[in-house]
Amino acid sequence: MLTRIDAKDKEQLAEFVASRHQEISSDILVKVSQILEEVRKYQDQACKAYTKQFDGIELDSFRVSPKEIEAAMQGCDPQFIQALQEAKENIEFFHRAQLSQGYCLQKEDGVYLGQRVLPLERIGIYVPGGRAQYPSSVLMNAIPAKIAGVQKIVMVTPPDPQGKIHPNIAAAAQIAGVDEIYKIGGAQAVAALAYGTQEIPSVDKIVGPGNIFVAAAKKLVYGIVDIDMIAGPSEILVIADEGADPAFVAADLLSQAEHDPMASAILVTTREEIIERVNEELRKQSACLPKREIVEASLRDYGKSVLCGSLEECVDLSNAIAPEHLELMVKEPQELLDQVRNAGSVFMGYYTCESIGDYFGGTNHVLPTSGTARFSSALGVDAFIKRSSFLHYTKAALNQCARKIEIMARQEDLEAHARAVSVRKEEC
Repeated sequence: MLTRIDAKDKEQLAEFVASRHQEISSDILVKVSQILEEVRKYQDQACKAYTKQFDGIELDSFRVSPKEIEAAMQGCDPQFIQALQEAKENIEFFHRAQLSQGYCLQKEDGVYLGQRVLPLERIGIYVPGGRAQYPSSVLMNAIPAKIAGVQKIVMVTPPDPQGKIHPNIAAAAQIAGVDEIYKIGGAQAVAALAYGTQEIPSVDKIVGPGNIFVAAAKKLVYGIVDIDMIAGPSEILVIADEGADPAFVAADLLSQAEHDPMASAILVTTREEIIERVNEELRKQSACLPKREIVEASLRDYGKSVLCGSLEECVDLSNAIAPEHLELMVKEPQELLDQVRNAGSVFMGYYTCESIGDYFGGTNHVLPTSGTARFSSALGVDAFIKRSSFLHYTKAALNQCARKIEIMARQEDLEAHARAVSVRKEEC
């Protein structure tokens, strides 16, 4: 079921890595830019028109009331609520350690300089609707923002045909500390968060996954607001040694393949028999999955297996691919971890399935995809802060270095910069 790639065929490997980079077509960008412009001009009027067009419902108001949230929570499974609460505690435990502190440095002559760490004021979270609902993503996006000190967290999510949002999404938002929820989805929701409307407030940053139209909208509003990333299809790469249980490996590969026909599941190992037995398990396990068609399409088009000569070679290959999720399903995972340079999140050992990170372990599941783990990071507290520097010079301190600053400014042909110094200094 997994297509074999020759570890020594660099061209084939490069072609596969390149295939993971998803481009948004110009046709979609044009359509989305039109939606953005309509919302910018006509605000709520445009949002209501697009909601009727795309979601098939007319809304008088987008805001989800506290009464609606309370009713939704009452309709949730109490065990699910308890699981959300415990997951929240784990996510908070992990992310609190990410809090940054500012600093102040003292020098002679009364000079001091430093850095302040400031939270963003308002952020928006996009939560997909439709057939899929991901309350876990609400926790992963909102909790780090709360820890960072964001003053207002606004969530948007598409309404169902009855004009409601999924109870599980409402429950997750309430538990995570979301301040306001609006029933709106698609590119129009991103536009509303970026520009603001009569009812929906503008924000400083937009986070959260969505379909290709949401991704295009986030791409186009970047610069007006910040965004987390342009997320591509999900990916998992499993490095398995001779001690890995093929049933475990197959189950973990399938856990990502069921996301999307374009999701990628990759097995890298030093043992031929591991590949053979994992393929057998994939056939057996996929046959009884509810999303069998999606899984089989994903494995057929993007499922790969690679036989390497050593575990070190396995890690080198993984670093070249830079997967979203990397499982080190080996006896001594800590020994390999130091060699891992490019991965969104790493899951270590035979019993640390990626699903733990998706829901409960505490690490964030909003991760870089399509090879972008080479230069970007998992979502965390740092995504919701900004750094601002400060500097203080006394008159005596300025006189000490004035001539050097003037020389540097004039070398760049910026005379006004030089004069801003000279007007202050005392002639000796």
